[in-house]
Amino acid sequence: MGFIKEPKGIDFIIQSKPLTEKDRQDISKHIADYKEKYAKKLVVKTKAKQPA
Repeated sequence: MGFIKEPKGIDFIIQSKPLTEKDRQDISKHIADYKEKYAKKLVVKTKAKQPA
């Protein structure tokens, strides 16, 4: 896989603004809610022993 060459006049460098404390808390809450919601759906199936 090679590098993408930047066309003339186009810059691929992105500088995002830093997150505020409120943004960090909102994102953390969303992630925690998502994990709580979908962790319940994760069910581990075990094989039952078959009588011999």
